[in-house]
Amino acid sequence: MTDNQVTLIQTSFSKVRTIADAAATLFYERLFTLAPELRPLFPDDMSEQKKKLMMMLGMIVASLKDPETMRTMLVSLGQRHMSYGVTTEQFSIVGASLIWTLEQGLGKEFTPETQTAWLAAYHAIATTMSEAMVEA
Repeated sequence: MTDNQVTLIQTSFSKVRTIADAAATLFYERLFTLAPELRPLFPDDMSEQKKKLMMMLGMIVASLKDPETMRTMLVSLGQRHMSYGVTTEQFSIVGASLIWTLEQGLGKEFTPETQTAWLAAYHAIATTMSEAMVEA
């Protein structure tokens, strides 16, 4: 990822933070629409899960300029998700849900350049987590 892409991600995510609860709701609604079989992996009350999602996204976004910290975090996250029953194949559904959520939440500010930056970041995130799941 380029420095410009990192800046685009961090700037756009700062705007998403202002609508964190709504963004998390959109994300999970989209996720469960695309993959209803994932719903049982989550608690009935999604309040804490939504907070965890936004917190983790925030930590990942903050670590984009520190690849080693990000990698350590993502390896741990990947291993945890494997213990929850998540498969590597499900990462594409999660990615689609995330990009859709960003598009909905940011509207016109989710430019093609910003989308490309997020797609690059998500690819790196999913690849690292998937590799950690396979190696575990």
